[in-house]
Amino acid sequence: MQDRPEEAIADNPLRHLTAAQFMALGGNAVVFIRAIKGNKLSEFMDEVADEAADEEFQLVVSADGQPLLVADTPEAVTEWLSDKNFGIVALH
Repeated sequence: MQDRPEEAIADNPLRHLTAAQFMALGGNAVVFIRAIKGNKLSEFMDEVADEAADEEFQLVVSADGQPLLVADTPEAVTEWLSDKNFGIVALH
């Protein structure tokens, strides 16, 4: 096995932008879509029923972390996004 020097992971400067700087870059046009289990979702949303703990949901959040939509299918997310004016939609 070859010895490789450990590479330091560079800290991305975008992680340190203020909210105003982020918005100036178009941060309000970016959303992230993530599959999430009901039990994880219930940690920050009271509306999730206990019986939905094992179900998978689709969570759409803005780039600043603000929840925008919780859906039960990827198709529902696609439909919701179809009439929105987001310049970038990233799957996360």
